[in-house]
Amino acid sequence: MNRKVITEKIVFGLFRLCMISLVAIVLSLLGHITMNGLPVLSLDFILKPPEGGMMGGGISSAIAGTIMLMLLTVVFAIPLGVGAAIFLSEYTENVDPRLIRVIRMAINNLAGVPSIVYGLLGLGLFVLFLRLRFSILSAALTLSFLTLPVIIATSEEALRSVPRSYREASLALGATKWETIRNVVLPTALPGILTACILGLSRAAGETAPLLMTGAAYYLPRFSGNIFRQFMALSTHIFFMATQSPNPELTRPIQYGTITVLLLLVLTMNMAAILLRSHYRRKLS
Repeated sequence: MNRKVITEKIVFGLFRLCMISLVAIVLSLLGHITMNGLPVLSLDFILKPPEGGMMGGGISSAIAGTIMLMLLTVVFAIPLGVGAAIFLSEYTENVDPRLIRVIRMAINNLAGVPSIVYGLLGLGLFVLFLRLRFSILSAALTLSFLTLPVIIATSEEALRSVPRSYREASLALGATKWETIRNVVLPTALPGILTACILGLSRAAGETAPLLMTGAAYYLPRFSGNIFRQFMALSTHIFFMATQSPNPELTRPIQYGTITVLLLLVLTMNMAAILLRSHYRRKLS
């Protein structure tokens, strides 16, 4: 047998082994969490607030805080991120290409910055400098900064994937540049933009360090709904239960139940991204 063919088979075999190992590890972790978390899940666990200094009760405050946090992050991050992507994709013809390359490089580098750095940024900028205090508003603004690089980069790729002939045909029919973007480019790129936004938010839903530095509380029996107050979130609730609980063995079921709820939330968001992308692709085809 040819030496190149043998080498190719060995390399493919190693890649296949890596893939199988990765899938096995992920499935084993998910199986362990699910087996320990599903028995805890119930309406009482989801709808009741924490009780007894976090030693019992449910996680309704953490669920409400996470939902409010995601809604505020959507309000701040998506318009700014998609707007920046539109500018980089459609309005940079007369801008120095070197400057645009530097901007894109900065965005890509920001996507890899550790979340704790964003937490320090939120603490210094929103909590201390702007005096928003430790609050859900400070946390949402921090998570918006964290998700912006992902939203901008992925949305720009979706916009740039729209064939140039679509733009030229619209302009030839007398449409302005903004009308072309609004009525032709954005609807065509919408599946990719939606996917970028939802995946960015699903990453933000699992972040812990930025929330600890900007407003997450250890124990709140009720979620006030006030954006200038502290809050509970699923990710920080898991952290506190694992590291700060006076009796970790007693609160272990709460940890697994909270992890399961958070995984279901992230899975739901990812499935929503897939379904929305498929729906709009069918609609455009």
